[in-house]
Amino acid sequence: MKDFFKLALASMRKRVLRTMLTMIGIFIGIAAVVALVSLGQGLRDAVNKEFSSVGGDKIIVQGKQAGFGPPGTFTPAKITDKDWEIIKKVPGVRRAAGHIFTGITIEFQKEQQTQFGLSLPEGKEELGLVTEAHGLEILKGRLLRSKEKGKINLGYSYGQAKGVFERAVEVGNTVLVQGEPFEVVGIFDRTGDPGMDKGVYPAEQDLVRLLGMRNEFNTILAQTESGLEPSKVADQIKKTLRKERRQKEGKEDFTVSTSEELIASFNRILTIVQAVIIGIAAISLLVGGVGIMNTMFTSVLERTREIGIMKAVGATNKNIMMLFLIESGLLGMMGGAIGVLIGIGMSKTVEFVAKQVWGPNLLQAGIPWYLVVGALLFSFLIGALSGVFPARQAARLKPVDALRYE
Repeated sequence: MKDFFKLALASMRKRVLRTMLTMIGIFIGIAAVVALVSLGQGLRDAVNKEFSSVGGDKIIVQGKQAGFGPPGTFTPAKITDKDWEIIKKVPGVRRAAGHIFTGITIEFQKEQQTQFGLSLPEGKEELGLVTEAHGLEILKGRLLRSKEKGKINLGYSYGQAKGVFERAVEVGNTVLVQGEPFEVVGIFDRTGDPGMDKGVYPAEQDLVRLLGMRNEFNTILAQTESGLEPSKVADQIKKTLRKERRQKEGKEDFTVSTSEELIASFNRILTIVQAVIIGIAAISLLVGGVGIMNTMFTSVLERTREIGIMKAVGATNKNIMMLFLIESGLLGMMGGAIGVLIGIGMSKTVEFVAKQVWGPNLLQAGIPWYLVVGALLFSFLIGALSGVFPARQAARLKPVDALRYE
């Protein structure tokens, strides 16, 4: 077996340019697969880590059609403070908080932006739940106090020059929100989420007044008691709200989901996206396989006399076939190795750019060992399979005919 590898490598060294051109299709496909899968894995890890920091004991209640629609819009299926009061009393719920998020305008030194606005509740427990769920921690200044009006917290990017505005916003500065002045009392630390880091965080009563709302929330967050299964508590919340709204099962105008369900849904979507991407990249691998097959057929023609000599001195059909299969497999694996290196380089470049733009937590390249090993084995398999027909052709050559070949 060792001699087969030596002969295969010697043959490839004699035809360096052809070998490199043959591997192009393989390493382009492998590079695409490695780069995209590693970035997808990194994104999956980042989201899982984010949800882990938030905790698996959170429950989210929303209107059936509620979500990230046009700024300031609300669907007919509303979640109200009455629902909040009901949810707080459900057995197994430790604490709950109403939540408003919408697009609002903010102005500083005659620069105006429309950014993500998120309300901070008045109660201490509710405020703690909201800040914990979104990973909000004060970097400068302080958090809003209960029933404090005309004050505001801002996301991390506001404290950086050219983060949102040309100049950095400092604690104590005044900004205009929806045309009204607010004093900045605190700036949150970086979360890694661009939307949150550019978020505007007024007190709930101020945001309700600015938007002209009445007893409405976009979301209600709930936290379960320690040791209880969030899914069971979520089912109880759903039953209670269904009864209160006099709605039949399956006809609800609201949704109740746990953070575990949300991350499972995200992972399913990401898996589908990755599968589609790998399928597209597989086209390049197929082209690479055809290239290897063409090269091996050419190699058989060029080495016909060599094959005849090997058979004349005792080489069997199995030996000849093994030699060409190993050579085609090595072509595939070498292309795969180059592709792995290029793919890792591409994913690390994207990670570096993402860190500079969005911070260190949003996108990191996850490169598990099984991705590298799998890519190399798969590329070897593609190469070997592509060499089956040329290898069979070489093995079937008769020694006398091969020796006569000019």
